[in-house]
Amino acid sequence: MGDENRTIDIQFHFHPFSPILEIQILIFVAFLLMYIGSLIGNATIFLTVWAEHSLHTPMYFFLANLAVLEIFYSSTVAPLALVNLLTMGRIPISFSGCGTQMFFFVFLGSADCILLGIMAYDRFVAIRDPLRYTLIMRWQLCAQLAMGALVLGFILALQLTALIFHLPFCGQNRITHFYCDVLPILRLACGDTRMQEAMIFIVSVIILTIPFSLISISYIFIVGAILKIRSAEGRHKAFSTCSSHLTVVLLQYGCCSLIYLRPSSSYNPEIGRVVSVVYTFVTPILNPLIYSMRNKELKDALNKVMKRHLLR
Repeated sequence: MGDENRTIDIQFHFHPFSPILEIQILIFVAFLLMYIGSLIGNATIFLTVWAEHSLHTPMYFFLANLAVLEIFYSSTVAPLALVNLLTMGRIPISFSGCGTQMFFFVFLGSADCILLGIMAYDRFVAIRDPLRYTLIMRWQLCAQLAMGALVLGFILALQLTALIFHLPFCGQNRITHFYCDVLPILRLACGDTRMQEAMIFIVSVIILTIPFSLISISYIFIVGAILKIRSAEGRHKAFSTCSSHLTVVLLQYGCCSLIYLRPSSSYNPEIGRVVSVVYTFVTPILNPLIYSMRNKELKDALNKVMKRHLLR
């Protein structure tokens, strides 16, 4: 009982990126700009899809859901990270606060990855069977798939967080990271962590390997469809858009796989912290940029919505 009380009373401290305040401030400004950009970009996509009736299709339904997920996902990590950048890691986080942050990070991050796989399936159906697309991708199915991503992410996050925070923590409580990530916290735990490591691997396979396989299959069919386009300019535009989407997907899944789909004994805290910046700050701002700047239909809809509001 005494050990359990000591564990619950623990406060975790985040390790600063640099001991030099000026460098910390530069990183703070970069993170702040990316965070604000991701909030504005994703909110714009959601509001445009919601306001413009022509975008009420399965593809844009999933895109709007992705935008909302990205907003909450970024907000799970960014505010506390920004505060600790300015204070050189002096603001601690409580045991329960750290558990809460980890739960929402895993929950929303998992749902995000699963949703990207669902979006790939949607495009796969549209290309593979265009005549039956509206029959297959019914609104009921779209809602069930979106809800399924949230439910699966919730269950996996709850199990993983409960397993990790059930461990005793003693002694060192400084996290070599800018948020309560799974592996840095696991390294601070006392006792046998083999069960937790196995669970991390299982969760990583479910949320990374399976969706990425769906995305890969989808892109094989997309490339096949693009090659059938007779116009060289049309092929170039389609390849340009697809390459941009694929770059973001590879960044997200590649960086996550580099951290989570490998033995935890080989985890390097410093490298892990730098790689984590990609999927916590970089991809949330790249997604709206690519989907809005590379999508003529979405840009036209945004212009329509803005004109309607300006004319009022």
